[in-house]
Amino acid sequence: MDELKKLLEQEGVLGVVRSTKGDIRTFTHRGVFDLFNLLTNEPAFLAGAIMADKVIGRGAALLIIKGNVAEVYARLISEPALEILSNHSIKVTYDKKVPHIINRSGNDICPVEKLTANTSDTDEAYCLIGHFLQNLNNTKR
Repeated sequence: MDELKKLLEQEGVLGVVRSTKGDIRTFTHRGVFDLFNLLTNEPAFLAGAIMADKVIGRGAALLIIKGNVAEVYARLISEPALEILSNHSIKVTYDKKVPHIINRSGNDICPVEKLTANTSDTDEAYCLIGHFLQNLNNTKR
């Protein structure tokens, strides 16, 4: 995990995943975009992997569970994310725990944390997040 924490120090790296084979992927987009894409396009990469991320909220936690990640480190983690990861026996370490992840404007709860607040079902969360990301992408066009 120390190696992954060091990689988080690199410019532009927001998250890092190491597969059971030792291959490493870095996340450079804010939010759950990279994790969602990795889970969608290479789900086997996540199975048994370890992950370090700057911020983990409830939505990311549900994707982590769906991907069968074995261990997670977060610089910042929300209480709902920590609870759900712990309930699924995923080893979690973190630097700071907060009640909720706050949105980029700093005036409300993160939209993905809100979106997944009423589900513990990883498949439902995956679909909700997928629709959210698709709508976000469509509004940027």
